[in-house]
Amino acid sequence: MAQRDVYLVIGGSGFLGRHIVEALKNRGDTVSVFDIVQRYDDTPFYSGDISDEAQVAQALQKSGATCIIHTASPQHGIEDPALYWKVNVEGTKAIIAAAVACHVSKLVYTSSAGVTFNGPDIVDGDERLPYPEKPMDAYNDSKAKAEQIVLEANSKGGLLTVALRPAGIFGPGDRQLLTTTIKVLEEGKAYIQIGDNTNMFDMTYVGNIAYAHLLAADKLTPPSPKDMDKVMEIFSRPLSPVDATLGRRRIPTSSARPLGPYVEYPANGEELLAAWNAPYESTRPVTRTRFDPFSEVALERSKSNPLDVAGQAFYISNGEPVYFWDFMRAIWRLADPETYPSKKSWVLPKPIGFTLASILEFLGWVVGKEPSLTRYRITFASAHRWHNIEKARRVLGYEPQVGIEEGLRRTMEWWKTQARS
Repeated sequence: MAQRDVYLVIGGSGFLGRHIVEALKNRGDTVSVFDIVQRYDDTPFYSGDISDEAQVAQALQKSGATCIIHTASPQHGIEDPALYWKVNVEGTKAIIAAAVACHVSKLVYTSSAGVTFNGPDIVDGDERLPYPEKPMDAYNDSKAKAEQIVLEANSKGGLLTVALRPAGIFGPGDRQLLTTTIKVLEEGKAYIQIGDNTNMFDMTYVGNIAYAHLLAADKLTPPSPKDMDKVMEIFSRPLSPVDATLGRRRIPTSSARPLGPYVEYPANGEELLAAWNAPYESTRPVTRTRFDPFSEVALERSKSNPLDVAGQAFYISNGEPVYFWDFMRAIWRLADPETYPSKKSWVLPKPIGFTLASILEFLGWVVGKEPSLTRYRITFASAHRWHNIEKARRVLGYEPQVGIEEGLRRTMEWWKTQARS
């Protein structure tokens, strides 16, 4: 039986970090936290600067960690962009150096789906998307650099690494996306819509992202040679639709269906219901083209085992892209169900929005204050931005555990009881 890992969650006092720590504790793992802010009274905690290799190494030695989960990063939108480089780039270098020096065998890095986004639409984008030549901003630039450093460090000094790219994180404990969205409502700006609301956007419940981190850590070991025999089977097996929000989409048939209204109970009623309620696996064949990264030809040409998690990046989302403004309005309705909505939205076309944002940015530069409407925010709110998570589903075994609707309910329950306190 393989020995269980001992975990050090770097950035464990943060939004995602706390959910990862709780998920590890809930399954009985030994876990410690390294951060600059102490928010625990029941978990071993080490305070330090992640850009200081010695401080990280000391925490690794004291905790006995065999696996690092690195979630630390400044929030998007801070005034000093140099801090992104210090924490995300220099800090990640220090963590890797300390991990190698302390003979830690695993590193799971929290990257971002934004590392491949710089404005143009992303529709069903997979891990073959390149890093953009011109980054969207300092935050995504630093995250991309850190991700590259992590993946390049794989197998050096006995360290195995993997990067996860969460998209549109939300959930209990969120004080960034949720705070900004609620502020829009409180300032009376919730009735302004930028663009035509046809752009699909990935939003991902934080618990699902935490779950993906645990899966990645568990699978961050070299696959055995016999696993190669499973490759074609795993990548040719049909995947069922993601049903975390909408539930099952099974089509009734003559042998599996709900009974509905009836005068007399059907003679085979129990068999019909049992077949209807049984787990459903599609038998439809997977059709792939030569351009598919998981086609038979592509898998055969692969220089490494496609099931090897180490050295790989994975997009993580709910697998249920939503219309951007519909998601925002769902938050506003849950935040103020008695008065929102009270009037129709005013739609601002994207080109006009860009022009207005350019003017406001210039005026903001003159007075030394950033405007509430910027070209970045126009781009963010009006672009298609959703990703294909087939690689995570097949290689990590990832499936979203909490749907968008349930995730929003949990988030707003937390906000009403905790965020205002």
